[in-house]
Amino acid sequence: MSLCSHEHHNALHGVHDHPNIDARLAEAEQLCASSGARLTPLRKEVLQLILNAAGPIGAYDLLAQIKSASDRPAAPPTVYRSLDFLLEKGLIHRLTSINAYIPCCHPREGHQAAFLICTECHVVKEASAQGLLQQLDQLAASDQFTAHHSIIEISGKCQQCTHK
Repeated sequence: MSLCSHEHHNALHGVHDHPNIDARLAEAEQLCASSGARLTPLRKEVLQLILNAAGPIGAYDLLAQIKSASDRPAAPPTVYRSLDFLLEKGLIHRLTSINAYIPCCHPREGHQAAFLICTECHVVKEASAQGLLQQLDQLAASDQFTAHHSIIEISGKCQQCTHK
């Protein structure tokens, strides 16, 4: 299932280039329901904030937005549980190098991607990391090392910031 309204077949693309938030939320609900999970109101709100963000967003920024937008109290553990759920379902990605979250363009559990992160304008682009992960698995196997998780993040300057 792809929440993209256009096809880019794992080509490099911006993670915030998918404007139809309502359709993405509806498809996220369907994805959760098909796996027997529930997109609770808080999980949906956290996902919506990530989808609406102009760039990567941190957990405490999410918490501040939730507190300012509603009367209900939101504590860090509840936001982190929602983030963990969304990560597990493959609806979002966590960028460890900047400790922030972005929407996933191809939601599914176990999906691995590579990210280009601009350190100036904070634009993030995503592409499939399948080929890279196969190479990393071969490298690990050559030393009889068992890899559990790989994160591929490349920081630098995007084309627009380089040519300013």
